[in-house]
Order: sequence, then C-alpha cells, then structure tokens
Amino acid sequence: MGFEQSIQVFVTGGTFDKTYDHIKGTLNFQKTHLPQMLVRSKCRLDVDVKTLMLLDSLEMTSTHFETIIKACETSKKNKIVITHGTDCMVDTAKKIAEEAVGIQDKTIILTGAMIPYTFGSSSDGFFNLGSAMAYVRVLDPGVYIAMNGMLFNWDEVQKNKIKGVFEQINPTNPMQKN
Repeated sequence: MGFEQSIQVFVTGGTFDKTYDHIKGTLNFQKTHLPQMLVRSKCRLDVDVKTLMLLDSLEMTSTHFETIIKACETSKKNKIVITHGTDCMVDTAKKIAEEAVGIQDKTIILTGAMIPYTFGSSSDGFFNLGSAMAYVRVLDPGVYIAMNGMLFNWDEVQKNKIKGVFEQINPTNPMQKN
C-alpha cells in the first residue's frame, strides 16, 4: 500500500514512561521506553522518536503546552504520534487543534497508558501505541486520540476516571451511543 511511513513520535511522559522505584515506592521518570517498545514490536516503519519532556501531564504548564504545539507546527513530517499522560491528554489535543498554526495537512494522534509499560503484560501501553501507529498512517489530517483500541476526534472524547477508559462524547453520528 502506498501510505506514508515516515512518522514523528513526540514523547512527553505520562504513565506510559513511568518506572517504579521499589526502594522509595514511587513512580518516576528515567528515560522513554519508546525505542525499546518499537524494537520489541518489530516495528518496520520509519519512525523518528524525539523526547520533548518526561513529566506527569498534571504537572504541565502553559510552557509545556507551547513546546508540544511548536513541535507539531515545525515538524517536517505530516504523521505525528504524541505519547502523553492521560489526565490532560484531551486538553493538549484541544490546544493543538485550536492553537497550532500550519497543521492542516498533518495527522496528529495522542496516546498514552493507564498502566506503565514497565509493569509488563498488564500495561495497555503497547496496545495503545500500536493502535496510534496504525491509525496515523491511514487517517485524514486532523487531531485525534487513540486509547483502548478506540479512535476519537479531539473534541468528542473524555477520560472516564471511574472506569479508567476514554469515551465518546458529542458523537458526530447521532446513531452512536456513549
């Protein structure tokens, strides 16, 4: 198939990249796990991974949001996946969609994990990353969120903090239920 295979991945942190410190009993950041994940998954796509930051999305400031927006605006690639903390993922997607300039020909997908990748088979990170990598290759330009095997438009999704999943809101299709 003739899909563009060059993908820019921007790492921002979130649970996706947290590591458990068994001495302190805390979750923290050491480095991104993305290169390791791409190798383990035998990814054959042309992927450029760039770490913008490693932090919990609840700690993001306007400066962090500006860094993400600028990275999307200036990326020479038109297929972008952003790994992100789930708590503020929808906020960042909204800011990109509403504030970024010159992204109308870019497909941008935010994804993350509810359970750290380092927790092994219980993590949803691998699945969410794989979904985002597949979706970014075939979708029309726009800003999306890929979580739990589902794809959402940036303005039609919310995180259900009770169930621990992302859900559709304000569906474009009136036949689709929440």
